[in-house]
Amino acid sequence: MEQFILWNQYWVWFALALLLGVFEILMPGYILLGFAVAAAAMGVVFAVGVWPAGMMMDSLPITLSVYGAASLITWLGLRQYFGRRNGQVKVWDKDINEN
Repeated sequence: MEQFILWNQYWVWFALALLLGVFEILMPGYILLGFAVAAAAMGVVFAVGVWPAGMMMDSLPITLSVYGAASLITWLGLRQYFGRRNGQVKVWDKDINEN
């Protein structure tokens, strides 16, 4: 009999992606969007059953590591694509009175 494990169910990852997407709309800033896209990608991985799904099925630490890496890569890609917004504060490296 196969044990029911919650983290390897594709619908859990899609629900997490939807929840993070809603939170991103309520709190804009492209902070949670990378996590939402990575959660949707994890849902696709588990639904289709491609390569990483086999090693992630029985191990929560491996699953969270893959999700964390996917989130970081996605967030960095979105940050590179959207860049600095007009209203964002610029950090000055030197004083204007220095010679």
